[in-house]
Amino acid sequence: MVDGTGQIIVVAGATGDLGQRLTGQLVRRGAEVRALLRKGTPEAKASMLRAAGATLVELDFEDAGALKRACSDAACVVSTLNGVEDTMIDLQSRVLEGAVAAGVPRFMPSDFSLDFTKTRPGDNRNMDLRRAFAARADQAPIRVQSVLNGMFMELLAGQAPVILYQRRRVLAWGNVDQPLDFTTKDDVADFTADVALDPQAPRYSRAAGDSVSARQLAEIMSRLSGETYRTLRPGGLGLFGLLITFVRTLTPKTSEPFPAWQGMQYMRDMMSGRGKLSPLDSSRYGKTDWTTTTDFLAEHARKA
Repeated sequence: MVDGTGQIIVVAGATGDLGQRLTGQLVRRGAEVRALLRKGTPEAKASMLRAAGATLVELDFEDAGALKRACSDAACVVSTLNGVEDTMIDLQSRVLEGAVAAGVPRFMPSDFSLDFTKTRPGDNRNMDLRRAFAARADQAPIRVQSVLNGMFMELLAGQAPVILYQRRRVLAWGNVDQPLDFTTKDDVADFTADVALDPQAPRYSRAAGDSVSARQLAEIMSRLSGETYRTLRPGGLGLFGLLITFVRTLTPKTSEPFPAWQGMQYMRDMMSGRGKLSPLDSSRYGKTDWTTTTDFLAEHARKA
């Protein structure tokens, strides 16, 4: 764990799930956290951050001067913003510009995904947005540091169609032995706090709580449940790509960051192996308590 005593860290997107967890980890390390909030943020969200020890800064994100003042004297500005182009490009750019104007030495974009630097442009809308912002950030006079962590492990509880609990199947397009990266949100927040406090962190830090294949997930579920889980392979990645195109064509336009077809695009990048995190930096800060897939699924079964 990196000692953050004396460092000011600005967090944009602190009211979100990951942002709240990160705020708590930074305060735990002794950092002074400034949480940037939109004017009119509900008190319930603000009070949670206040209780965690953050200093709240309510502002208009269109006000460049206000952003500059909010970022003054900070060691790092961290974005955990989530959305589509108006958030991931436009809003993040305004926060980046505020950090640069204030002379902040480091900026962390809201990447928190599989390795988009190795995926194919055009295959995944949300990864394309990250790629576009990375190109913009890398031209700015500021050190940029990103965390890549694979899929949030919490999605295995049923939100992502990977483990099909009622059918006792694990879905796999393509190779059922392709390793897939999963990390809990708490572990991502823990690791990200160390990166945010480390002025020597590299451009990209890659960390995964666990890497398991669809076949291994089926074996884990079989052991935990006492019932036989098997892999379900509907087809190869080419067929999956056609299905994604079909679903996207039938889906009304939405400003949501994760419509069904977007989740499918993410799964394709995982199951193709193109988004695999390598090499891993999980041990850089001495963290040894990463949650494994087995531990997470056992806890999920206990609570179910």
